[in-house]
Amino acid sequence: MSIVKPNKLGIISGPGTEKFTASVLKHLRKLYTIRYRKLSSALSKRHDMSEEEILKFVTLIEDLNSKRIPHNKPSSTYLSPNFEIPVRYTKFGNGEVKSEILQSVRGLRIFIIYDLANQYPISVYGAEGPEIFSVNDHLMYLYTTISAVHVAGAESVHLVLPTYPYSRQHKKSGREGLTASWFGHLCEFMGVDRIITLDIHSREIENSFNTLRLENLHASYQILLQLKRLVDFNDPDLAVVSPDTGAILRNKFYAESLQKPLAMLYKERDYSQVSKNANSTNIKVAKLLGEVQNKTVFMADDMIGTGGTLLTAMREIRKCGAQKIICAISLPFFNKNSIEIFDKAYQEGVFYRIIGTNAVYHDERLLGKEWYISTDVSNLFARIISRIHHGRSLSPLLDNRVFIQNLIKDHREKRSDQPDTAR
Repeated sequence: MSIVKPNKLGIISGPGTEKFTASVLKHLRKLYTIRYRKLSSALSKRHDMSEEEILKFVTLIEDLNSKRIPHNKPSSTYLSPNFEIPVRYTKFGNGEVKSEILQSVRGLRIFIIYDLANQYPISVYGAEGPEIFSVNDHLMYLYTTISAVHVAGAESVHLVLPTYPYSRQHKKSGREGLTASWFGHLCEFMGVDRIITLDIHSREIENSFNTLRLENLHASYQILLQLKRLVDFNDPDLAVVSPDTGAILRNKFYAESLQKPLAMLYKERDYSQVSKNANSTNIKVAKLLGEVQNKTVFMADDMIGTGGTLLTAMREIRKCGAQKIICAISLPFFNKNSIEIFDKAYQEGVFYRIIGTNAVYHDERLLGKEWYISTDVSNLFARIISRIHHGRSLSPLLDNRVFIQNLIKDHREKRSDQPDTAR
């Protein structure tokens, strides 16, 4: 298998995931172009050949390994291959759905990229117009796509799911199903080799599989890239706060990386009530363990659903004297009317900024808000796809502490030579 032109790699986009998939494809093409240029330059020096001769030789090898007889003249420049596999998604009048692969995938390693949390209108073939899909609607399109890919003769199937469905149903306290585990088992049964996701709600889910591998990526590096534009990492009044006990390890990681004090908000809940929206939560008492007086507070969590829990936490931290609150969220769902509620809270001065990733699709209704900052994680997924395809180690990307340490070190060295410009 060529590391220069990975002809056996195929990328499929689920309905409503076209924008994120296009960004991943862009990074993949750039990645292989950069890799080829480095390789070409090294080989040219090593074998005393011009880079034009290297390209001709590479093209010859690719033509010999190709399943098709080439007819056109070879290009004079390196062209990164097109990995995208077109698919037509159909919805029938009775609600059934179908996925049809529109070109051969026989012998390919297929990566299906699917944002199962997309809550915006999506157009598919056969539907009268754009419709909003539920998570369960998305899952049926995913299952029919997996089946179609296997029937078409793909070598393997990997799922790139920035949001793992039903991840909050990973434990039971009564007569309820372990749906997070059930989803993985169903994918296993359908022949899926691997699921790649972002900041999964509970690592316990990974322990429920037999053969399926789960790669849990982290957006911490991309989030800190945005945070360094908002604050000075040298600021002694910067503190990290965990919004609840469930997020303590995540925020401990940030506190250790930034070398800042860590506080925690302890919350007592009434579990006889269910949080329906951002204005209605089951939190009855919240107590801060730590000091935030006159400090800029950074806090991180894995997801925003309705956002009621997070807003309660931020209001409590403001009452304790925090000067400014910046919150980082890996999976910004913003269900129901939560965008409007957060907008109102921002106008009231409850928080300063929310940093979220583009792992969940949003349009200008959220992206256009002054208080919201979107950070791009598509490059992270592109690099993971490439490493899996070529059998390379994933450790440098799964454990990104070295990258983060270098980022913080460089930022501190630059800011120490400049006057304070933190906003």
